[in-house]
Amino acid sequence: MKYIVYVLLAAIVVSLGTGLFYLRGENADSAKMLRALQVRVGLSVVLIVMLVGAYFFGWLS
Repeated sequence: MKYIVYVLLAAIVVSLGTGLFYLRGENADSAKMLRALQVRVGLSVVLIVMLVGAYFFGWLS
C-alpha cells in the first residue's frame, strides 16, 4: 500500500513538471498543458479515493 502511494505521488510530481515544461516552452502548447493538468487531477483523485477507502477498510495503521 505504501509503495502504491509513493508511485502515485511521484507520478503527480512528474505530471506537474510536464505541465511546467509545456508552460515555459517558447511556443506554449495549451492542449498539452491541459492534458498534463487532467492527468494530475485524475491521479490526485485516485490517490484520495484510495486513501479514504484504505482508512475505512482498516488497512492504514
